[in-house]
Amino acid sequence: MRTQAHTQNITSDENHESRAKKAGPARNPAASARITVMEIPTPIGPMLAGATDRGLCLLEFADSESPEAQLAAIEKTFHTRVTPGAGPHLEAALKQLEEYFSGRRKAFDLSLDMQGTPFQQDAWQALLTIPYGCTVSYAEQARSMGRPSAVRAVANANGANPVSIIVPCHRVIGSDGTLTGYGGGLWRKKHLLDLEERHSD
Repeated sequence: MRTQAHTQNITSDENHESRAKKAGPARNPAASARITVMEIPTPIGPMLAGATDRGLCLLEFADSESPEAQLAAIEKTFHTRVTPGAGPHLEAALKQLEEYFSGRRKAFDLSLDMQGTPFQQDAWQALLTIPYGCTVSYAEQARSMGRPSAVRAVANANGANPVSIIVPCHRVIGSDGTLTGYGGGLWRKKHLLDLEERHSD
C-alpha cells in the first residue's frame, strides 16, 4: 500500500514539472484556487482522492493508472497544481467510504466538483440516480438520458468518470448481465456489487 509520504513525493515540484510537460496546456481551466490530494485506504486497495475548495474532484484506485498520470490529468483540467494534505471534503470522503465499505452507508452526501463536457456531465448525473444495490445496462442509461442511440458514448463517458464509487459507474453492466468496463478492474466491480447486494434492504 502506498503511503502519504509517497503521495507527497509524486506531488513534489520536480514531478509537477514533469507532469506539466506531459499534460500540456489546460483546455478547460476551472476557477479553483487549489487541489489537495490524499490517499484513502479501502478493503480493495488504496484510492487517490483530490478535492478543490468546492468539492471532491478525484477518487480513483491508486493502481488503476499511474498516480502521476492521474494527477497530470487533474492539473490539466483545473489549470492548477496539486498539493498533499487533508481538508473537509477529503475527510468527509474518508469517513463516508469507511461507512460504505462496512455496509452502514447506502447514499453519499458529498460535494462534488467534476469537470467534463456537457454530455459527460449528463452521463455522470444519470449515474447518480442509480439506487444502491441496483444495476442498469449502458443502453438503459442512454435511454434515461434521452439518448438511446448513444450507448457507446455513454460507456466512454462512464469510463471518464473521475470520482469512482461516489458516482457509481460500477452499477452499469452489459445488456446481457455481464460485468464490463471498469477502470479499477472487474474484480473490484464485482466486489462493490456483491457488497451492495449483501447490504440491500
